[in-house]
Amino acid sequence: MTVRKGILLHWLKDAHAMEKQSEQMLKTQIFRLENYPRLKKHMKLHLEETIYQQEQLEKCITRLGSHYSLLKDFSAKLIGLGQVASNMFSCDEVIQGAIDSLVFENLEIATYTILITAAENADDSETKHICEQILYQEKTMANWLLDNLSQLAKAFLMRSELSFETAKR
Repeated sequence: MTVRKGILLHWLKDAHAMEKQSEQMLKTQIFRLENYPRLKKHMKLHLEETIYQQEQLEKCITRLGSHYSLLKDFSAKLIGLGQVASNMFSCDEVIQGAIDSLVFENLEIATYTILITAAENADDSETKHICEQILYQEKTMANWLLDNLSQLAKAFLMRSELSFETAKR
């Protein structure tokens, strides 16, 4: 394997672990969300995309003659669970979760931007195409979150006047 393909493979494995972390964060947030149906709906849709993205990354990794790292994936899932768990104790759980999600989407955008370059450099047009599709999905979710943060904050602030317990989830 060339150095270029080796680097691409390493980064694909990292991206797969990142998507496992995203899956865990999304599942936990979806489970905890009670009073924000639009946010919950978009998170459910993005969870489906995330699982599909993992499958696509697995295909790229397999095509390059390797397999994803169970240790990296397991560690990433624990980190994802920890991120959401830390917000459970805050009075503005939904807001902190939305901010964390937007930050994570931007991490994914950066990752897939670099993966596209690495795939081009390794002459792997199939991986490049897959990463371009995933990048589009990540940008779409990031844009939706950014466009809806203000509305989410207003809904939280209105609900918090009645009950923090209702507002936070």
